[in-house]
Amino acid sequence: MTMITATPPDNHALHSTEIEQKVLKRSILCTFFIASAGIVVGLVCGSISIIFDGMFSILDAGMCSLSLLVSRLLGQPHSRRFQFGFWHVEPMVLAFNGCLLVILCLYAFVNAIKGIIDGGRELELGWAIAYAITISIFCFSLYFIQRRLNKKIKSELIALDTKSWLMSACISSALLFAFILSWLMEGTRYEYLNVYTDPFALAVLTLLLIPVPVKTVLSAVREILQMTPDSLDCKIESIMAQLTLEYGFLDYSNYATRIGRGLFVEIHIVVPESMADSGVQKFDKIRDEIALSIGEDGPHRWLTISFTQDPKWL
Repeated sequence: MTMITATPPDNHALHSTEIEQKVLKRSILCTFFIASAGIVVGLVCGSISIIFDGMFSILDAGMCSLSLLVSRLLGQPHSRRFQFGFWHVEPMVLAFNGCLLVILCLYAFVNAIKGIIDGGRELELGWAIAYAITISIFCFSLYFIQRRLNKKIKSELIALDTKSWLMSACISSALLFAFILSWLMEGTRYEYLNVYTDPFALAVLTLLLIPVPVKTVLSAVREILQMTPDSLDCKIESIMAQLTLEYGFLDYSNYATRIGRGLFVEIHIVVPESMADSGVQKFDKIRDEIALSIGEDGPHRWLTISFTQDPKWL
């Protein structure tokens, strides 16, 4: 039986990891700034929705710190204890982060409903509007900057952090809309509704935000459980079916999964007796064909291909 496993590190991957870490460090500092501003302004103007925005940012900073730790692990060489690398840590962090966001949203929603039942609360609209404008611009700017950078890096960790900035921007924009609406109602017959603006805005926001981390958690759990994506399975099956017709393989088996940014593929092929003396070069050529068809060459791909005449090795 002959096989090949392609997992060499390269300078491009190391460079991408370094950029990834710089982006995450900057994001942590900016997030702490927004968190501090949100909590202080929320207490000053008496807004539970702004306090929620600040708490969301604190949690986001913690998540970003975990992402930075994962990025550093992925940039390290594989140890004898973790011979397959640290790919499994990435979906674990994504699942943990997503669960925390879901819990925060649910907690905020309960508080919002309680605020409405208790008769709402008065707001210092001047501070609230100024905060919402400033933070909205800040968050949207960072979202577009990170999204542009991640088109080259293609990091799941930065993608998650970028989504968090978009969520923060949407929260601030929605709050801005609610605060302006409340300000416009002052002096009108609807002024009595102003006390409900803050908790109502928070309730709507949390309901809209919950699906985002839930989707992240479900995707991460599938990777933790090493569930093979249907698209990946169909792709490998299609490649092997075509090569079987071309070379007359007697049988084959394939196993594939994604864990974080890592792609793991294992293929075993039963060759006919006529290929027994084909030589290593022939089998290497077939391996190259399979590798090229699968794509995603680099340190994130683990590809093992074996040839045998005994079906028991499938």
